[in-house]
Amino acid sequence: MMTDLNQKLYNRRRRANTQGLILSMSAMAVGLAVLLWILFVLFSNGLAAIDWNMFTQDTPAPGSEGGGLRNAIIGSLMMVGLSVLVSTPIGILAGIYLTEYGDSSKTAEVTRFVTDIMLSAPSIVLGLFVYSIAVATVGNFSGYAGSLALSLIAVPVVMRTTENMLRLVPGSLREAAFALGAPRWKVSTMVTLRAAKSGVVTGLLLAIARISGETAPLLFTALNNQFYSTNMGAPMANLPVVIYQFAMSPYDNWIRLAWGGALLVTMAVLVFNILARVFFRDKISA
Repeated sequence: MMTDLNQKLYNRRRRANTQGLILSMSAMAVGLAVLLWILFVLFSNGLAAIDWNMFTQDTPAPGSEGGGLRNAIIGSLMMVGLSVLVSTPIGILAGIYLTEYGDSSKTAEVTRFVTDIMLSAPSIVLGLFVYSIAVATVGNFSGYAGSLALSLIAVPVVMRTTENMLRLVPGSLREAAFALGAPRWKVSTMVTLRAAKSGVVTGLLLAIARISGETAPLLFTALNNQFYSTNMGAPMANLPVVIYQFAMSPYDNWIRLAWGGALLVTMAVLVFNILARVFFRDKISA
């Protein structure tokens, strides 16, 4: 009697397991099909737009032929680069504080709470915030305002990743350093941070990958510039906004450049994610 009951339960569990696997595989297949479809359309249209002029000529005027994305590429590199210079030390130092000094601190609790809010907040909200304090008060758009908005997006990512990676460092490393008479600040920077450097760099690369394709914050801060300019105190061209404007235009060459710019941004994000997962995947030393 018990054998028959156990067999029935076993068969029921196998059927449930099979149904779950079928549903999971079906969902995965649908997701992969949509992703491959998007990539196919992007590459088929984007590769046709990639040429030397895209990197040597500026965005064309309405109704004109030819043109490129040089000013937008340079503008994006400058704003993302400045954002990385600002967000990297702030995010890493904040992560060190939360891990090494703020376990039982009210300030750390508030910082974690604010960080979680910033991680989940829509990027357009951060863009509007920067617009209200750095654009509306000054009276003009600028590349500096765009970098500030991107930094507000990157800092929480770097901070949270740094904190999580430092918490994975074995406590024996800290105890050994303290036993040798090392001060706490040196243990935090020379021992634990060095042990978790791979994870910290991974978080930095993921933050760069995220801010590289942000459009909404730059619409309210850097806006755009049709001409080549390295003056970050004025409106500055950038790839996400140019892609948005060109894709909505009625001009064929603008639409072609939008596809090429979209492919460049996608490839940049893909490269950063590959670097984060391949070149910095070694585990923290025990």
